[in-house]
Amino acid sequence: MAYLDAASTEPLHPAARDALLAAIDAGWADPARLYGTARRAQMLLEHSRGEVAELLGARPDEVSFTSSGTQAVHLGVLGTLRGRRRAGRHLVTSAVEHSAVLHAAETHEADGGTAEVVGVDILGRVDAAAFAEAVARPGTALACLQTANHEVGTLQPVEEAAEACAAAGVPLLVDAAQSAGRLPIPAGWSVLTASAHKWGGPAGVGVLAIRKGTRWRSPYPEDERERRRVPGFENVPAVAAAAAALRARAAEEAAEGARLSALVDRIRTEVPRLVPDVEVIGDPVRRLPHIVTFSCLYVEGEALLTELDKAGFAISSGSSCTASTLRPSHVLEAMGVLTHGNVRVSLPRGVSEGDVDRFLAVLPDIVRRIRASLGVH
Repeated sequence: MAYLDAASTEPLHPAARDALLAAIDAGWADPARLYGTARRAQMLLEHSRGEVAELLGARPDEVSFTSSGTQAVHLGVLGTLRGRRRAGRHLVTSAVEHSAVLHAAETHEADGGTAEVVGVDILGRVDAAAFAEAVARPGTALACLQTANHEVGTLQPVEEAAEACAAAGVPLLVDAAQSAGRLPIPAGWSVLTASAHKWGGPAGVGVLAIRKGTRWRSPYPEDERERRRVPGFENVPAVAAAAAALRARAAEEAAEGARLSALVDRIRTEVPRLVPDVEVIGDPVRRLPHIVTFSCLYVEGEALLTELDKAGFAISSGSSCTASTLRPSHVLEAMGVLTHGNVRVSLPRGVSEGDVDRFLAVLPDIVRRIRASLGVH
């Protein structure tokens, strides 16, 4: 099986595995206690915090660990809105944010707040001028913009958005889930969220970083853990593994990122050449190095993914469109692109050129057979 779904979760990095096994023995105790084993766990937790902070461009005391990237987003969005209620109750997001951001926005609206969604162009990039205009509206308490889109890989103009937010006195939450460990974090954020399993760490570790001076108040009942930001017992071994994976990925990304980007360029070029009626989606240049998405006309996405699975490829769709729900991805809808037969190929660390060769070899016949079964020739 060729695993080509790294945008969902990256396989555990060897450095993370080694760190996890070592930390299970050294970091199992409660880091809030005072006896020796607990102090060792606390030292391991704080060392990991320092490493993650350095690699993400934050201070250690700005970083907290959550149970997932989704929890980090929910805490970041709702906590900042709660902390800034005196400034206003208006939230600004892009139309292509992760569903975690959009669901938090829905919760904010249900609580009496307002939310404004800024559109994107056909490549999936937010309109920077429209975003700046939105954050300048009186009563805006928070703006949210991802570093790069999780479905099509397009990079967002985060630094331009950050300048507009700074001019308006509005904090910017940046969701860096897809880019952390792969690309430098853009400057200007007030709140940053990320997820360790996207960079080869274990699942169950999210990162919430809040810049000093950013008003934030937990939407949860108060808890003593993680600087009163995140409730619950810290998973110290998993945090240590997450830090080790991030450090290892950052060290190898210059070479590996360039290699993956070249393979993505090949897929972007070859798929429309080999398969008729295909639309390759997202920015071909200003993009993540490992993601390529395309849509096939006259093909059901679910059938295409099932047949690719039978052929030995673990691949997902950037669209939630299935035969039963007929509900396309909000990202693809916002871009105004083809949503039928959508495939997102996301290359993991170490993927071979042979896996890409084989994918390009089997894809045309799979699409042809599915179209033929529907009477399309």
